[in-house]
Amino acid sequence: MRVRVAAVTDVPAVTALEAEVFGPDAWSETSVAEELTGARRRAWVAEDTGRSEDAPVAGYAVTSYAGDVVDLQRVAVAPARRGRGVASALVTTLLDAARSDGADRVLLEVAADNEPALALYARHGFAEIDRRAAYYRDGRDALVLQLELTHD
Repeated sequence: MRVRVAAVTDVPAVTALEAEVFGPDAWSETSVAEELTGARRRAWVAEDTGRSEDAPVAGYAVTSYAGDVVDLQRVAVAPARRGRGVASALVTTLLDAARSDGADRVLLEVAADNEPALALYARHGFAEIDRRAAYYRDGRDALVLQLELTHD
C-alpha cells in the first residue's frame, strides 16, 4: 500500500468508494471532484499496489484549510480493506502535511457511536472538545475532536 496526493483521475474511484461507504449521505461526483482538487483542500488516496483484479483505491482522506486550522472532512476505507492500517496511514499522512503547512490544530466531527473511528483518532492523539446533538440526518450525535499540533 502507498498513500499519495489525490488527482482528478481519482474522482471516479473515490466517488464509487464514497457511495459504498456512505450510501445516501455520499458526496456526488461533482462534490468529490471539488473536494479532491478545490482551493484550500488537500486530499490523499491509499492504493493497493499489488491488486489488479479490482479497484486499487483502498481509501481516501480529505482536509480543508482555514488559516492555521485544518478540518478533516473525510477518511474512508473500503469495507474489505478495513483493519489493515489504511486509515491510520491516511491520518498520519494528513497530520504530517498539516504540520508541514504550519497548521496549529486539526478538527473533525465523528459519529458518537463510531467506535472504530474514535479508537483511530484516539491513537493519533485527538481529544473530544464538544458534542453536537442530533448532528447527523439519522439523529445520531457527533463528537467534535481536536488535535493540537506540535512543530519540531
